[in-house]
Amino acid sequence: MPTLQVMALHTLPVTRSVRPQIRVAVVDDNPGFRETLASLLGTEELIVVGAAGSGDEAVSLVRSTEPDVVLMDVRMPKMNGIEATRLLKSTFPEVGVVALTGVEDQDAVREMLVAGASCYVLKDSDSEEIFHAIRQAAAGGGVISSVVTPRVIGELTEALERERRRSRQLELAQEALLERAARRHELVSRLGHELRTPVTVILGMAQTLSKGTGTHDQREEMLAALVMRAQGLARLVSRLEGVVEAGLTEYTDVIDVAEEIARMSPRVQVEGPGRPMLATLNRVAALRILEELVENGLEFSDEREPVTVRVGEADAGIEVRVVDRGTGVAEDALERIFEPLEQAEELHTRTHQGVGLGLTVARMSARAMDGDVTLEETGPHGSVFLWRVSTSPFSDVP
Repeated sequence: MPTLQVMALHTLPVTRSVRPQIRVAVVDDNPGFRETLASLLGTEELIVVGAAGSGDEAVSLVRSTEPDVVLMDVRMPKMNGIEATRLLKSTFPEVGVVALTGVEDQDAVREMLVAGASCYVLKDSDSEEIFHAIRQAAAGGGVISSVVTPRVIGELTEALERERRRSRQLELAQEALLERAARRHELVSRLGHELRTPVTVILGMAQTLSKGTGTHDQREEMLAALVMRAQGLARLVSRLEGVVEAGLTEYTDVIDVAEEIARMSPRVQVEGPGRPMLATLNRVAALRILEELVENGLEFSDEREPVTVRVGEADAGIEVRVVDRGTGVAEDALERIFEPLEQAEELHTRTHQGVGLGLTVARMSARAMDGDVTLEETGPHGSVFLWRVSTSPFSDVP
């Protein structure tokens, strides 16, 4: 009968994989501390490849010894640790830097981290904390001593919050620029329309006169109309200049603008909070906006009735209301109150309140400065036109 033979299993010896030693360079202006630190770091895991006594010597040392990690003293004569770290990281970006200091210095921590150090420990830290920092620096990680961590983290958090706010400000600025560019495009299109209409009429009259047709009286009448059209065109160009200039802004006191407009007539009254109200505006354009609104109220109110300019604060900026006691805006004009003039309308005539060039120009100028002009209310006892003045969108970034 065959016998079953049992074969013994032999266990092969396991060989440990040997990790390469971390090459360390020591930079400190105190010779005694350099020797002590070099002796402390002489382990199976670490090897000290060289030492230097200043920041400028550190650069030469790293070039000749090619360490994995540099233990860098922060306070040294000539070139300090911060400058040396910045130079080392720009020349040898793969080298890890562990900052060493004998005192708790929050400013130095921040400056060393900004310069490129990945770890920061105090010189009186225990050996294991220093070893841990070296390992982390060699692996691309980071360590900050527990003594200085809370305040440094707080300062870094504040710095990150400032950067977040600055980034948000830039985003808002870009959005505002894009919106303003779109409005400028609309503005140019509307300006072309407003100028093309009277120019076409004037050109037609001039061509008719050049042919010498019609009687002498007819030609005289047409010439008088031509002069009137040209004068209207000149006024139009003057008004549109204010719209184009509206993009050039500065800090302007809206109360001061209102009081200047009030001097145009004793019927104009200004109501405000009794203090300056600043906004980013083009002063010339702001004067034109308010002038158009006030003239509109004066012309269509009884000459004995006042026109009131009320200036007040609002969530989105400043609100300016022009209140009159006229007959109100005609119902058939409400839909086109701020629309460009049609060709059939005369430049020099206005048959209803709000119909004509003035309100169109006022709204165009206000929108060019990120505001708006609207008809808030109207009726048989008067109208209220609202000019919304935008303040900076970056003053309250969340």
